[in-house]
Amino acid sequence: MRRKIPSMQSLLCFESAAKHASYTHAALELSMTQSAVSRQIQQLEEFLDIQLFTRTRHGMELTIAGTQYYAAIKPHLLGLEKSTQEVMAHKGLGGTLKLGVVPTFATRWLLPKLHVFNTRYPEITIHLETSTKPFLFHEQMFDAAIYAGTEQQIEHWPSIQAHFLMHEDVIAVCSPSLILKHFPNAEKLTPYSYHLNPEQVTQLPLLQQTTRPTIWQEWFQAHRIDHPKADEGQRHELFSMLAVAASHSMGVALIPQMLIEQELKNQTLVIASSSPLPSNRAYYLVHSSQAPSTILSKFVDWIQHEVKAISNFTPVDTQAQE
Repeated sequence: MRRKIPSMQSLLCFESAAKHASYTHAALELSMTQSAVSRQIQQLEEFLDIQLFTRTRHGMELTIAGTQYYAAIKPHLLGLEKSTQEVMAHKGLGGTLKLGVVPTFATRWLLPKLHVFNTRYPEITIHLETSTKPFLFHEQMFDAAIYAGTEQQIEHWPSIQAHFLMHEDVIAVCSPSLILKHFPNAEKLTPYSYHLNPEQVTQLPLLQQTTRPTIWQEWFQAHRIDHPKADEGQRHELFSMLAVAASHSMGVALIPQMLIEQELKNQTLVIASSSPLPSNRAYYLVHSSQAPSTILSKFVDWIQHEVKAISNFTPVDTQAQE
């Protein structure tokens, strides 16, 4: 059965005219005459049986229906252009994977490891865009996403398949100078960790995460401490921002250890307390419930292998903290 789709030429003319609010500018962009652009849009209006433009004293203006149609077709035209560029560039031997990634995980964990994937699969190009909220794959141009959230959030995310990566257990970290300022006689358990008890942590300034405003209250409650100022202190949105603030002695922060391995190695941050806060949040790789492409399957296998590798070995001796 013939699909009810207008001609590509008419769609391109409409998209250009809508973008510039001018048939003249559309004609220049498409290397056509103005009358040819006008005929293509007239044919599109006849096909749709709606008026897309109205004439005003200042030129052409989209109707309400035209505005809606322009917003609807624009991402699909961009997608067609992207797919065409990719098949031309890769000659069918590889492709591009577009990932939505939570910001700090992207910069602190994924990007430093992507060279391994690039070496193994040079024919695959990965594009990363930060994304902190769930989205619908049929509405956004992502192939997959790495998302931090709860199991309940994953269960209520429609039409997706999720691959568990790792839990987001957080630990209390700060600069070594902040500990020595408040506790001059504090001794290190390892080169990158102290063992302050929860009562001692109450004496340090706290750094808060904007998106998780109760995280310190949860930490103190888990250790049966009533801290009346558990919700006070500087607030920052991202774990990466908390790490910078903590390394400059502004306070103690709760951050997943996997995101600050470099700071722990060079000792700009140290573990203040060896008592983690088990989290109900975790990192997941999610994609459409449809069967994944070969490219996406390769990435899923690779990242699961990397997660397994760090679960078996970490440069920070967690056994020394127990």
